[in-house]
Amino acid sequence: MTQPQNDSRALRNALGRFATGVTIVTAIDPDGHPIGLTVNSFSAVSLEPALVLWCLDNNSHNLAAFRQASHHAINILAADQQDLSNRFATWPTDRFAGLPWQAGAGGAPVFPGCCATFEMGKITEHAAGDHTIFVGHVERFSETPGIAPLLFHAGRYAALAPELE
Repeated sequence: MTQPQNDSRALRNALGRFATGVTIVTAIDPDGHPIGLTVNSFSAVSLEPALVLWCLDNNSHNLAAFRQASHHAINILAADQQDLSNRFATWPTDRFAGLPWQAGAGGAPVFPGCCATFEMGKITEHAAGDHTIFVGHVERFSETPGIAPLLFHAGRYAALAPELE
């Protein structure tokens, strides 16, 4: 059934039909503290040069800190990291309390056990409706082959189907 474009709930539901991976984007704020949040609006842009992008809601209380950060890390979550995703999707006092992580490029936190991690220097940002698009140059990356990714589809977590023959 076709919906009018101004029905934001219906639009959100339709957009949710596109299955995505789940990431946690991190950085260091101007006071030197780690910040991060769960994001599924991540995409490759270019191989030469190596560019990626991610988007952040303009109402996010982290927007100013991510704008000021020189580097961001994109942590692509594994299927067994749903609790980590939930932790960074809500707003506890300290999302990083008790979590193991190491400083990546520019100090941006990198988590162990992820499918892949991209450490990027921020190149630019673009206003786009109610979100800001951050584009960065991949300075370093790592991957762990053989682990299934955490997926999100139709408003909930999902798993990969068995491989098709």
